[in-house]
Amino acid sequence: MFKPGITAKLFLAILASSVLVAVAMGLASRLTFNRGFLGYLNDQGVERMDALLPVLAATWQQQGGWHCFKDNPRQWFRLLRPGGPDRISGTDADCERADDRERPPSPPPAAATAAARPPAPPESDLTGVNLRLALLDEQRGFIAGNPQIGTRVGEGALLRPVQVDGRTVGWVALVPFQNVSTAAAQRFAEQQLWASWVIGGLTVALAAAVAMLLARRFIAPLTRIARGTHALAAGQYDTRIEAGSSDELGQLAEDFNRLALALQRNEGLRRAFIADVSHELRTPLAVLRGELEALEDGVRAVTPASIRSLQAETATLGKLVDDLYELSLADVGALRYRMAALDAADLLRETVQPWRERYAARALALDLALPDAPLQVIADEGRLGQLFGNLLENSLRYTDAGGRLRISATVADAVLLLRFDDSAPGVADAALPQLFDRFFRVESSRNRATGGAGLGLAISLKIAEAHGGNLQAAASPLGGLRVELRLPLAAAGR
Repeated sequence: MFKPGITAKLFLAILASSVLVAVAMGLASRLTFNRGFLGYLNDQGVERMDALLPVLAATWQQQGGWHCFKDNPRQWFRLLRPGGPDRISGTDADCERADDRERPPSPPPAAATAAARPPAPPESDLTGVNLRLALLDEQRGFIAGNPQIGTRVGEGALLRPVQVDGRTVGWVALVPFQNVSTAAAQRFAEQQLWASWVIGGLTVALAAAVAMLLARRFIAPLTRIARGTHALAAGQYDTRIEAGSSDELGQLAEDFNRLALALQRNEGLRRAFIADVSHELRTPLAVLRGELEALEDGVRAVTPASIRSLQAETATLGKLVDDLYELSLADVGALRYRMAALDAADLLRETVQPWRERYAARALALDLALPDAPLQVIADEGRLGQLFGNLLENSLRYTDAGGRLRISATVADAVLLLRFDDSAPGVADAALPQLFDRFFRVESSRNRATGGAGLGLAISLKIAEAHGGNLQAAASPLGGLRVELRLPLAAAGR
């Protein structure tokens, strides 16, 4: 069974809409034309009636009645012919005898004939309005004209009074047009109808051509997006689509490209994560395996030193597993926090104290520049202390011996800003945004030879975000790395 595609559906929808509009416009034009044309014809008849009234009043006044038209009905139709009103002057000659009218006149000269030729008949003479006029007496009795009009006075006929000195001496009656009846008018109406159908057909043909062009133009971006989606579903994350426009379809193409870029990046992170996890787990396991095999073969004696070595590798392996577990909990929002008001300055002093001995062992100076006033924040004491410890450990691992770490605090706009500035080596500007990515390590002095698995800063960022703050990295004025922690201060009275 044939199933039309979206191009065909759009084409048919646009074409059907155009056809319906063309048909509706044709019917409306036909209806309004008929009504307007009939109204025009009736207006011509009314104008004809109004032009007769003064002539008929003058004729009645001068003749003393309507005997001119009663004795000679043809005089009425003579009056209705082109120039007729000009021939009724109100004298006895106006009601000339029939034999005088029927006697053939002597032929006038050619020049006189040309000069006396009557003008072209008015439009009302071509529409049959004269046959719809009749003259009635003051009691509305028929005098001259169409005798059927006298019987239709009460059926919608229009009446105009003929008045002489304020007295109604007769009536002029007109039966309005209900439809087009004369041959000329019918031919004109048929020509208009034929022209309407021709115009309608051309409109539909033009609409079909425009619908085809529009359907192809509108569907082309969707076709590209559909192909790109199939490629993306097949794992081709490098697929990109040209936007081509700035409308909604162009915006959709840009969104697709951003989605493809995010999927490509996530796929790269996933692969790197798997490789890093396997590598980080393999290293302590390999050391443990070697140590145990050496103990088993008797190559190495079971001594307190060998046991401490095994415990150190086990601790490294346990910390890595714990960090991965905490990251997984943070990713799904399941890391537990017990928020309470606390003094961040006091917590930082307590956290730094146990690290001073380790810093001194590596000849590193540890300076605190904290205000005496309390720095109240709403935080989880354990998690915030873990964040401080990760930052202290990061500086301890990567700062050259003889260097220093300076921790300072400032308050501005209800935000606490803590800066951890250490000395050389520094970090390249291009690597600063990636410092908080999991398993990321700078390929310089800050490498795995002295560093850990690369999860500490990633966990610290999650903790900071959970407290409504953030972490940023920048170059330190001491020549190393600056890590800035921003936390919102607790509201007054809490």
